[in-house]
Amino acid sequence: MTAQSSFNRRSFLKTLSAAALAAPFLTEGLMARPRQAVLRHASFGAGGMAWEDLVQLTKSKNVELVAVADVDLNRTLELRKRFPRTRVYQDWRKLLDKEGKHLDSVNVSTPDHMHAPIAMSAMQLGKAVYCQKPMTHDLHEVRQLSQYASSHRLVTQMGIQIHSTSQYRMGKVLVQAGTIGKIKEVHSWVSRSWGDPGPRPDSSDPIPAGFDWNLWLGVAAARPFLGHNYYHPSNWRKRLDFGTGTLGDMGCHILDPVMGALGLGPAISVRSEGAAPNQWNWPVDSRIHYVFAGTPLTADKTLNLTWYDGAQKPPADVRALLEGDEKPDSGSIFVGTEGTMVLPHVARPLLYPDKKYKNLKYPEVAGDDHWDLFIKACIGGAPTTAGFNFAGPLTENVLLGCVAYRFPQTTLKWNSKALKFNESVANEFVRRTYRKGWKIKGLS
Repeated sequence: MTAQSSFNRRSFLKTLSAAALAAPFLTEGLMARPRQAVLRHASFGAGGMAWEDLVQLTKSKNVELVAVADVDLNRTLELRKRFPRTRVYQDWRKLLDKEGKHLDSVNVSTPDHMHAPIAMSAMQLGKAVYCQKPMTHDLHEVRQLSQYASSHRLVTQMGIQIHSTSQYRMGKVLVQAGTIGKIKEVHSWVSRSWGDPGPRPDSSDPIPAGFDWNLWLGVAAARPFLGHNYYHPSNWRKRLDFGTGTLGDMGCHILDPVMGALGLGPAISVRSEGAAPNQWNWPVDSRIHYVFAGTPLTADKTLNLTWYDGAQKPPADVRALLEGDEKPDSGSIFVGTEGTMVLPHVARPLLYPDKKYKNLKYPEVAGDDHWDLFIKACIGGAPTTAGFNFAGPLTENVLLGCVAYRFPQTTLKWNSKALKFNESVANEFVRRTYRKGWKIKGLS
């Protein structure tokens, strides 16, 4: 397609249909079960992203915040002021036991290691689930949650709110319309770095009043509490047992439009070219190389996608395609047979060479409120756009990179159907063992 070509709706839908055939699990919609007009909702988490989620969800007149659970009662002070009628729990299990029969929906906005246990427990009670990214901490959990949501036709949505913005949607439209031709390769990056090369301190600190350290650990192995934000409230992202590193934190955002636009299925192989994690923490400055089966939108039978974080960045010849422009702080470069597209995180896509595309009329693509799409689906509207049918395969590909971290300079071939790597030692990280006393039906 040239810069002067118009966006033809019929050809676009034809291209999109072809992509769906290549990866049908990305486009299957889950039926939204009609429910009452007002959703009785509970939030797991009261601070940080949980606060953002519950505030956004309760903006709708269709949502009543019935209950909230947070292991740190200090983080519920603002909640109690703003939602004085909402019941507050410290133990999420007690919330489900006492409130479960009165609830319609929940959001799970805790550290990564507790996403799956809480989400699965809520789904087993028939609740619609809005779950923060990444959907789970490990690959086995992804598969179990995806299958359960699908078989029980539950409404779900992963918290990748940028997915519903006009900018990300426009990027997908441009790729699927063939604006830069067939896609030869993709480079995705983020400058932040959720890792720590240092050892864990050999010490312990007093547990703050109002904070239940045992509940915070949840399914993870017991260990001494460390203060100074070593774990709580945010640096858990750096720790192997609780977070998923930079890739887990940001990959579900930045790789979302790549996999969605191209209709990519599970990766064929994954390889880390960076440092390995130490015994406690994820590494910094990572580079992960993925190989995917090609689709009707790719130039070859396979597609190479490379992820970079921290100080790592795409090679000079790829950056040169931006004609001297600085690459965004985070985003993706799609290298096509007829041009190049940069999709920033988050801004309007940029097309190169500028001389070719400077007169291109960009398509008008509307955005949506990601949280409101979940609410509407719960009360009988259209299916969500980032339900577990989409979020599961996306999260699986992201977490493959997290396993690859542990085996630098080793190509791991992935059998998604069997949920296995060719390297037997890598399979130890497909499924973790929950600690004694934390049995979660369907997961442990």
